[in-house]
Amino acid sequence: MRGTAMYFKYTLLLLISVACVLSAGTPAHSEENKFNLKLGARGKVCLNCHVEMQDKLKNPFVHTPVKVGDCTGCHNPHTSSHGKLLAADPSKICLTCHKAMVPENARSAHKVVVDNNCIKCHDPHSAKNKFNLLQSGNELCFGCHKDMGNVVTKVKFKHYPVEKGCLTCHNPHASIKAKFLLRDEVPSLCLGCHKTNQPMFAKAHMNYPVQRARCTTCHNPHGSDRPGILFNNVHKPVASKMCNQCHEDPSSSNPFATRRPGFELCQGCHSGLIKDVFSKNRIHWPLLDKKSCLTCHNPHASPEPKLLKASMRQVCGACHADSIQRQDRSQTKHPPIKDGMCTSCHEPHAGDSPYFFIKPTVIELCGTCHDWEKHSSHPLGEKFIDPRNKNLTIQCLSCHRAHGTEHKSFIYASPVSALCTQCHVKYQR
Repeated sequence: MRGTAMYFKYTLLLLISVACVLSAGTPAHSEENKFNLKLGARGKVCLNCHVEMQDKLKNPFVHTPVKVGDCTGCHNPHTSSHGKLLAADPSKICLTCHKAMVPENARSAHKVVVDNNCIKCHDPHSAKNKFNLLQSGNELCFGCHKDMGNVVTKVKFKHYPVEKGCLTCHNPHASIKAKFLLRDEVPSLCLGCHKTNQPMFAKAHMNYPVQRARCTTCHNPHGSDRPGILFNNVHKPVASKMCNQCHEDPSSSNPFATRRPGFELCQGCHSGLIKDVFSKNRIHWPLLDKKSCLTCHNPHASPEPKLLKASMRQVCGACHADSIQRQDRSQTKHPPIKDGMCTSCHEPHAGDSPYFFIKPTVIELCGTCHDWEKHSSHPLGEKFIDPRNKNLTIQCLSCHRAHGTEHKSFIYASPVSALCTQCHVKYQR
């Protein structure tokens, strides 16, 4: 009898344990059917009115909540403070299921993902494309990256991975390994396809160990009009395959070392420019820096004129960020800055005038674009002293700030009377 009692005791405990496990693994009724829908009504109730969703369900790729009829996973059927009766903020609702699309240690992230603007790329219900993408392949990416799409379409020499699809090299959400959403850092990414131990590859690169270099200093990964997808503007020694004109021989212990430091290396070909630079009263400091010419120029190839490392606005803005930001905040846009043509006013290497102006005086400089004599009667020139500072004379910058202000026409104060009365004190009110 005692053994039988023990048997029933253990059996009862086992049944209780199983019941607890089952109850823990099954959502409570209030969570599973929180709106108390009738049996079998899940999803079908919505389709009675939203008949257009019937066609959505016929697409080859259907979002899981839609497929199982769980409309209330994203929408509140009664009322909501968000559009389309969404159950949460539109910028956050996707994250309730798709968490951590941007890892904390990401080196780069796609702006639309950071902004939680998922529907820019995905249809929340269904689509004809995998992952519910609105369009297939590069068409989706080029919808935003139009300039890149135009380049890729028109270039003479195309890069196969780009034709295959942007996602061959880029992660659409974020990358923990590299900038620009690259799946891996360069050159590791390139070496996945390009085998550097092949004789043809070695010959094309003059036997230099380019597998240790950054491929994108010479090659445009999206395509080019030049053979070998070199950037369209190529430094003459590179185009002539005369790498050892600047670098040590490929058999050297340090083959990428330059034969001379700084501008001394460039002086061998650009002696006239260097001579002219050192004849000026003022020299732009990057030229005398350790990196020298390479602060602004790429020595191999570039998509930009004059082998600039990036657009002039970006190159100058790397050091003069305050000037660029001031222009961006300004009510009036100054075309030379807006269009990234800093050299319209400044010499990039050296000059005799303050701020490397291309003209001896500010009045002459502004006069190259602005015929001020026909619309201004205000006295200007060396004969007129600025009453605010006896060391200065009246010129264009006495009233205007060429890089922009928060007021119209680049003036220093607003309304105009507030500017004028800085000098004409007797008219202050």
